[in-house]
Amino acid sequence: MDQRSGTRKGRWAVFGPAGAVALLLAAASAAAADKVTFGTNWKAQAEHGGYYQAVADGTYARYGLEVTIRPGGPQVNHSQLLAAGRIDFNMGGNLFGQFNFIQNKVPVVTVAAIFQKEPQILMAHPDSGIRTLADLKGRTIFVSNDGRLTYWLWLKQVYGLDDSQLKPYTFNPAPFLADKNSVQQGYVTSEPFAIRKQGGFDPVVLVLADAGYDTYSTTIETSAKLVKENPDLVQRFVNATIEGWYNYLYGDNKKANELIKKDNPEMDDDQIAFSIEAMKKYGIVDSGDALTLGIGAMTKERWKSFFEKAVGWGVYPASLPYEEGYTLQFVNKGHGLDLKKKLTGQ
Repeated sequence: MDQRSGTRKGRWAVFGPAGAVALLLAAASAAAADKVTFGTNWKAQAEHGGYYQAVADGTYARYGLEVTIRPGGPQVNHSQLLAAGRIDFNMGGNLFGQFNFIQNKVPVVTVAAIFQKEPQILMAHPDSGIRTLADLKGRTIFVSNDGRLTYWLWLKQVYGLDDSQLKPYTFNPAPFLADKNSVQQGYVTSEPFAIRKQGGFDPVVLVLADAGYDTYSTTIETSAKLVKENPDLVQRFVNATIEGWYNYLYGDNKKANELIKKDNPEMDDDQIAFSIEAMKKYGIVDSGDALTLGIGAMTKERWKSFFEKAVGWGVYPASLPYEEGYTLQFVNKGHGLDLKKKLTGQ
């Protein structure tokens, strides 16, 4: 007898009829797992933690999914790959991306919003006298090209800022550190940590979302074709991802963090810990509607609000059928709230 595998009779004797049936079901489930590729918007980081958690702790597998996370980066365009059918799901940055899909008649749909708040911030030096966005007039502000085309339009309209204040942000904090009266863009989960390490101080952090910049962020996008032809797969991916995020934020995330560091060797434990704490402190994932509807929540009111702002900035025509770009059928069901209660005891 082959001692490594044993005979069928031997296995039946060990596990019994019920155990044998369970083994067969498990094998069938594994064989039938749907292979899914999910593209992120940047290199692996804590801001992608819920997805890595669902891989690491087997949540995707329990939902019959074999998920490959495809990290993004400066030379990767997952939006194009999604549109071309090369990947199944994509991590959207904010609602501008979805509006662009609609404007270009690309059949992509947003099915969940993992970040209830855009993590975009502006940072100031502690002794600059800047405490709110209203204090930015006349200050030098380092903003990237993408920022000029998105949140800067909102800042100009609401706070009366001027393009003459802008200087290019090249993702190097040195100019900001050298000018104590300047302001720099960043993500609440990342740049303040870099300033603490390189500048030796904690900057004043102004979260744009807390001042009314109400785009969703880190969304889940997929093809309209997949939504129509296989809604069950979409629902399983969304549900498993939601559970992944609750477990990552409130449970044991060690294995997920190891996967993150494997995919991105530049990432370290201190940065990951800072990012997780920032996501919790500022309610990036779990706040607002997500508190009662579950992580991933979206509402028609939020979509309409941000679209109307974008129309007011002259970015899109009012006739753009933006409502075709999202569906609420996979979210707002309170999925994962019991899991959160179990993890937090609240």
